[in-house]
Parts: sequence; structure tokens; C-alpha cells
Amino acid sequence: MALTTHSLSPAITTISGFPQNPKTLILKQCKNTRDLNQVHAHLIKTRLIRSPVFVENLLESAAILLPDAMDYANSIFTQIDEPDSSAYNVMIRGLVYEKSNREAIALFKKMRGNSVQPDEFTFPTTLKACSRLGALHEGEQIHSQILKCGFHLNGFVQNTLIHMYASCGELEVARRVFDGMSLKDIWTWNSMLAGYTKNEKWDEVVKLFRKMEKSDTGFDEVTMISVLTACGRLADLELGEWISEYIVAKGLKGSLALITSLVDMYAKCGEIDTARRLFNQMDQRDVIVWSAMISGYSQANRCKEALDLFHEMQKTSVEPNEVTMVSVLNSCSVLGALETGKWVHSYVKKKKMKLTVTLGTALVDFYAKCGSVDSSIEVFNKMPAKNVFSWTALIHGLASNGQGRMALEYFQEMQQKNIHPNDVTFIGVLSACSHAGLVDEGREIFITMTRNFGIEPRIEHYGCMVDILGRAGLIEEAYEFIKNMPIQPNAVVWRTLLASCRAHKNIEIGEESLKQIISSEPAHSGDYILLSTIYASVGRLEDAMRVRNQMKEKGIQKAPGCSLIELDGFIHEFFAEDIGFPYSKEIYSATEEMMRQIKSAGYVANVADARLDAEEDDKEASVSHHSEKLAIAFGLIRTPPGTTIRISKNLRVCTDCHNATKIISKVFKREIVVRDRNRFHHFKQGSCSCNDYW
Repeated sequence: MALTTHSLSPAITTISGFPQNPKTLILKQCKNTRDLNQVHAHLIKTRLIRSPVFVENLLESAAILLPDAMDYANSIFTQIDEPDSSAYNVMIRGLVYEKSNREAIALFKKMRGNSVQPDEFTFPTTLKACSRLGALHEGEQIHSQILKCGFHLNGFVQNTLIHMYASCGELEVARRVFDGMSLKDIWTWNSMLAGYTKNEKWDEVVKLFRKMEKSDTGFDEVTMISVLTACGRLADLELGEWISEYIVAKGLKGSLALITSLVDMYAKCGEIDTARRLFNQMDQRDVIVWSAMISGYSQANRCKEALDLFHEMQKTSVEPNEVTMVSVLNSCSVLGALETGKWVHSYVKKKKMKLTVTLGTALVDFYAKCGSVDSSIEVFNKMPAKNVFSWTALIHGLASNGQGRMALEYFQEMQQKNIHPNDVTFIGVLSACSHAGLVDEGREIFITMTRNFGIEPRIEHYGCMVDILGRAGLIEEAYEFIKNMPIQPNAVVWRTLLASCRAHKNIEIGEESLKQIISSEPAHSGDYILLSTIYASVGRLEDAMRVRNQMKEKGIQKAPGCSLIELDGFIHEFFAEDIGFPYSKEIYSATEEMMRQIKSAGYVANVADARLDAEEDDKEASVSHHSEKLAIAFGLIRTPPGTTIRISKNLRVCTDCHNATKIISKVFKREIVVRDRNRFHHFKQGSCSCNDYW
């Protein structure tokens, strides 16, 4: 046989004959549909098309080997008078390869309808289509036919059965097939491990691996990746390190997939620096390992490092994917890095990435946690699909930004759309009632939670009810509510009541609240400061100092205030009275000028918020150098007039900074958004969205 081409363009294939084995020509030398068409024409002309061996090779080339030739394969297949199982197998394989899984199952049904007997190659391919679709009913029917045809002991068929049942969530059935196999090869074990991994049954992955170790099967890279994934989710560092040592001992450190799994495992086990060392040693890095490392920093709450690494990734040729974006957005949410997060959103649009539920929810949460409520709502409304987590993220975001009534409106809409709220949704809804002063609505929702939705209140829900009552000034009722709780109140619940006592100057219950906090856990500096503030607010300055002195005696240090501001994609960090940061001289000068101007507008320093060890003459200077004032001053000199200034703080905003920021917003005609440990404060024209209660 010879294939010759003339010098004309395009080249025309001429066929002088066929070898005895047609694969040499059809499968190896047909590079495109034009070649295939020439071969097909020759087979028809010479009547060799009637030979199954020729037609099956022709089918295989069209259905599997050549791109975009499935329609051509189908035209060949439909011309076969009585196709046998081999011809059906090729077509089913081609359809599965093209991800036309429904069509593959339909063709299998047609095959059975035409009384063509399936063989050992038919079932695995068709089961693969069922796995991809989660088509359990069809998979069970195929299982029945496997039993009838006597292929239930075939290892390849059994492995695909395990995979199909696991993919459809039927792990118990998959395990019965697995346990019923007398001979298990490494593919069998890996199929079962993959099933547990897909369904996030991490304990079962580890248990099965322990059994696999005791067998004579051994294990491979696929096994180790499944087990390392489980180790990360279970924080099983001991087993993860054992596998790490095995990888080194066997010289497998060249495997990108294995080292990526190790990076992910160490990061999820809290060994983020070990993960980074492995990451730095890698010769090549794909998007999966970049995402694993960024995600690790994000989950370890080392969000600044997550964004630094993301900026490093941007300098490479590796393009981020959805997993990368979600991790970056989560870090932006924690840091209040609005500009970086907005860049991520623009990138998603530019690359036309699908706005999945996960990515959309991350964007909704990010915008809400950066105080950009309108953008959060806009993303939410554009999401093509939403789940309970999407609705919950929006409701929480609205509540924390002081939009309580709007949060309740979305809660009502959520129910109208038959989205069943979960326990976290109700925390957001109750918080919304608290911030909006909706006491009666809060009481009703608390009751409805159990009565209508079957959700038993957790400690967080009880804490929300205490906050609702306390914010409304119903301190006595809130106190009685705590005493009658069916579960033991924790320090957070009492701390919530203590904050309400500060706002409403209730000394007696405030004292009892601190006493209860101390009895359940070591009190924070903020607890003492709250009670001290209550005393100071009613003129009992000696008691206020006594509480402050108790802090000194017990060695309780006030946590250093830290404020973050993002400018030009970089996070700038400020600590109270710190002089070790760049541009400190310039920033302190700007802060002094800012304080001078607001004093002219009526600001009077609240020296009760000064640090305990400050001398009397230094107390005013001490409060003027709180971290958020330094950050705001930096924002004033580094952004154009009228630009919104956004600050994130690690502690509750103190009274002095709250009063000062209200006046700054008016004097400098700026909107200032401050996110503290508890909520958002939107300062504008001399007032705050929290109505001076936080």
C-alpha cells in the first residue's frame, strides 16, 4: 500500500491499496477528516466497507482520534446494517470522550433494544457516562445487566461500578461492591478512596488507607494524593508527614501533583511556613499550587501574605482560576482591601469567568465586608444561581452595615423563593433586628426559628437576643433572659450584656456581667475597660480608676490597636503611637494638623481612652495617636478630596475615636468607613450609621 500526494494545494490523498491490518493506514496516517473521507470513499468503492474490521477502524478514527469528527462517525455508524458490540463500543466511547454523556447512555439503550450483547468493554464506558451525570437510576439498571451477563466478577467492570455508585453518593453500595471483590488491585483501592474523597468522607479515606497498607497491593501517586487531601481536612499532620517522608525516600519529589498535595496538606494543618518552603523549592508551579498556597495563607488568617503572594503570582504567566479568586477575595474581606478585590472582580469580568455560586457568594461577602453595600447587592442580583450561603452572606452583610430593615426584606424574599434558611442565616437576621432596633420582630423570629424551621437555637442565637434587648435599653429583661436560658451562657453572652450596660449606664448589671465573665474565662482588657467606662460615664472616677488598676495588678495588657488602610493595592498597617513605619514624620504631622482642625470644630479629647501608663499631661496626645487616627490622616493626605476613606481595625472603636471621626467626616467633607471588631461604622457629615451605639 502507498499513500501519495500531488504537489497541488491542498494535498489530495490517493490510495493504491490496503495492508492486511488497516490500523496502519486508518488510525496512524489519517490526520484529518479529508484523509478519512478519501479512505471512506475507497472502502465503499472496493466494498471493503462491509468488513467489520475496516469499518470499526474507520469509526475509531472519526469518533475518538480526530477532533470534531463525531458527526462524521455517526454518519458512518448509521450506514452499518447490523452493527456489532465493537461498533457500539467505539461510538459510546467517542460520545463519552466528547462529554455527550446522555447520548452515550441513549446509545447503550438502543444497543440493548437491538438485542446486541454488551461485552466487558461496553459496561465501563457507559458507567463512566452515568458517573458524570450522577445518573443513579440508569447506573443501577446497567448493574443489573452486568449481573445477568456474568461480568460482575470482571475487575475493570467492578472498579467502574464502585466509581459510579460513589459519584452518585451511594457510598454504602460502592463499599459493598468493593468488599465483595475477592481480588483487589491498586485501581480498586483507588476507586474507593476517590469515592470517599469526592464525598468528603475524610475519616473513611484514612481508615481505608490503613487497610490498604496491610494488604500486599502497595500504593501509588493517586493513592497518596487522596490521603494527603484527607490529612489536610482532618488536620492529621502525623500521617501527612509520614507520606511526606515516603515521597522523599522514594524519590517522588519531582511530581508536581504530589508536591502540590503536600503544600496543601501542610497549609491546612497550620504548618504554613513548611508549606511555603516546599512551594519555594518547586521548579515549576501551576495554578493549583499557587491557589493552594494563597488559600493556606488565607485560612491561617495571614491575609496580608496571601495578597503579597497573589501579587507575586501576577508577575508570572500563570493565570488565576476560580479557587485563586475566592481565596484572594476572602483575604481582601478580612483586610478590607477594596481596591484589590475590585481588581479581582474586573478580572473575572474581563476573562468572562462564570459567576458560579461559590465565586458570586465570595464577591457578595467581600463587598459587604468592605462596607460597599450597593456593590454587594449588585453582584447578588446578577448571580445566575444562588444558594442558602449566598442569601446568608448578603443578609449578614446588610446587618453589619446597619441596613437591618433591608436585611429583613431579603430574608422574606429568600423564603418566597423557597430557599430554606439555616442556623447561620438566623444569626444574620437576628443581628439585623438588633442593629435596626426591631425588638418585636426579633422576638418573633427567635420563636419562628424553632417552630417553623425546626432549628434549635445555639449560643450565638441567644447572644443575638441579648443584644436585641440590650440595645433597646431593656437591660433587666436581657438579664432575666440570660438567667432563664436552657443552655449555660458563655462569656460572649455576658460580654454582650456588658456592652449594653455601657451604652445605657447600668452599673449594677454591668458589675454582675463582668463577674460572670471572669468566672467562665480570663477576662479581656476590653471587659475591664467597658466597666471602667460605665463608672466614668456616671462620674464615679475613683471606681473607674480602681478597675483600671485591677487590670494592672492582674497583668492584663490592653491589646495594641492596629488599623489597616489600602492605597494603590498595598495594605498599610498602623499601630497606636508607633513611630517605626515609613513616612511616620509626615503622618504624625498630618495627624496633628487634623486634630487641630477638629478641635476648632468642637472636638474635646476623651482622655479616659488614653493608655493606662500615660502621664496626665500626655493623655490627650496618647488618644490623638490611636491607630485609626493615624490611618485616617494618612488617607487624607494620600487620596484626592472627596474620596471615601476605608479603615479596618482589630479592636472595638473607642469612644474618643468615634467622636473624632464623626467630626473629621464633617470638617474634611469625607465619607469614612471603619470596620471594627463588631461592625461597620459609616461616618458622613458628622454622624455615624451606628447611631452612637456599638
